[in-house]
Amino acid sequence: MKLKSFLCIGVFGMLFASCNKEKSIETYLVNSWETTYLKIEMTSYQKSDSTYVFEDKFLNNPPRRARSQYNKDGTFSAWFVNQQNEKSGESKGTWKVKNDSLFVAFFYGGRDVKVGYHIEKTTEGFIGKSNYDWDNDGAFDDVLLMKTKKITTTK
Repeated sequence: MKLKSFLCIGVFGMLFASCNKEKSIETYLVNSWETTYLKIEMTSYQKSDSTYVFEDKFLNNPPRRARSQYNKDGTFSAWFVNQQNEKSGESKGTWKVKNDSLFVAFFYGGRDVKVGYHIEKTTEGFIGKSNYDWDNDGAFDDVLLMKTKKITTTK
């Protein structure tokens, strides 16, 4: 009887120990990121009946690339780098995670931005999707899709 009990405990112990606990989204995001793809679909562009799509695949050494860094203390910064790796357009803000969503708040382009992204982890980084008023027409009907990759930055 004891041998069966030990064997059963051993099997369950190995199963429990072999379970790979996945990092929470909050822990996963504490890092530095570079945007590798961006698409914004504005279905009623500036209150018109026209759709406008902005898309950038950041191929062939683009003139500037968007980067961000999320810190454990709930702060983040976002900026651009040019081909010479010079930083510009930096903005700072706060971030938090609730379930599978990232919520950020920052000031950029002359306005306060508070937006939430549904986050999906990928092998390279993450995909973020949001509905927001990206064309500043008062309607939160624009859809943004962003893909990122993890990077190493120096401060």
